[in-house]
Amino acid sequence: MSLDDIGPRPQSFDLETETLENSTYRTVAWSGAYLQLTLMSIPVGGDIGLEVHHDTDQFIRLDGGRGRVQMGPAKDELTFDQEVTDGWCVLVPAGSWHNVTNIGDEPMQVYTIYAPQHHQPGKVHQTKAIADVDTDDEPADWSVQPDSAAHGHA
Repeated sequence: MSLDDIGPRPQSFDLETETLENSTYRTVAWSGAYLQLTLMSIPVGGDIGLEVHHDTDQFIRLDGGRGRVQMGPAKDELTFDQEVTDGWCVLVPAGSWHNVTNIGDEPMQVYTIYAPQHHQPGKVHQTKAIADVDTDDEPADWSVQPDSAAHGHA
């Protein structure tokens, strides 16, 4: 993949091709002041990882593979459960616990859009294990982030 995160400058590329050709767990493809695009490849039996973003809405689209989406108000209360395949999108409201698990027999190829930015621009995580221990994966200082105190979050 020859895609570089050029920051908040105009950019255009074949998103479906880049998503399908991506072999990393997560690659930050573009970072703007208000949103961010990442490409993900989830191996057979793997998952994105149960998480919550209190001040970040998230859009996820599958361009390849088959997954199971689970969402809910608490990590032990995942009341939304839906199978998704190529072409499906997942809309994750801020504050929702969520996970997408690869239930197919090939890598699950997805792209995600966060609003606001959630990861360090240009960050590449080859695997989920590497991403899980990365302590240097924060949004850029120039990105527009919500005032968590004003929204009642710590």
